[in-house]
Amino acid sequence: MGTHTCCIYGVSMPSQSSAPPTPPAAERVYAHVKQAVLERRYEGGALLTEGELAGAVGVSRTPVREALLRLEAEGLIRLYPKKGALVLPVSAQEIGDVVETRLLVEEHAVRKVTPAPRDLLDRLGELLEQQRRQAGTGDLAAVAATDRCFHATVVRAAGNQILERLYDQLRDRQLRMGVAVMHSHPDRIAKNITEHTEILRALRTGDAEAAAEAVRGHVGSVRHLLRGEVR
Repeated sequence: MGTHTCCIYGVSMPSQSSAPPTPPAAERVYAHVKQAVLERRYEGGALLTEGELAGAVGVSRTPVREALLRLEAEGLIRLYPKKGALVLPVSAQEIGDVVETRLLVEEHAVRKVTPAPRDLLDRLGELLEQQRRQAGTGDLAAVAATDRCFHATVVRAAGNQILERLYDQLRDRQLRMGVAVMHSHPDRIAKNITEHTEILRALRTGDAEAAAEAVRGHVGSVRHLLRGEVR
């Protein structure tokens, strides 16, 4: 899973280097379920039971309950006593809210970083190449994570820590929606890379408005695709 979290900001998921060798049982269950939901191995509408999760991770039911309460607080599942945990599907309202917030933050950030410093351009180029390699292997979760990393790198470079923290709160929703789009629209992977290339090209030329327009078109196209998948 390390390649899937190349660029995670915030404190909710610490880096591997700082993680204890053997995480507590509840933390292992939490990580297992969360990763499966984000990668759509547990899809919206699926009902998970404490017994099957305990068996999958190799723990007792007590840490499973603790982990599920944490995931419910994050809005990924809903608990039903004596039945299990329902994986909440992505709603049209959530899609609209996430996209609207992304546009507000990302258009501002891309304008603010223009003209972009060399280290930012180099990092974005590295991420673009990484995404191309991941696309070649068909690892959709990795592609979605690098996609998110590309945009988060621009937001962080803008230097507004309040906006950065706000953007971090969208991370899980972005990853889940990104994987959903790529599962339903395999051609979206190549288009995603093309649109990232356009954003980077505009940044390299120092054209702030062209970069903002490229971001607007890129994020807007994802919204239209996602809304088509929501019943």
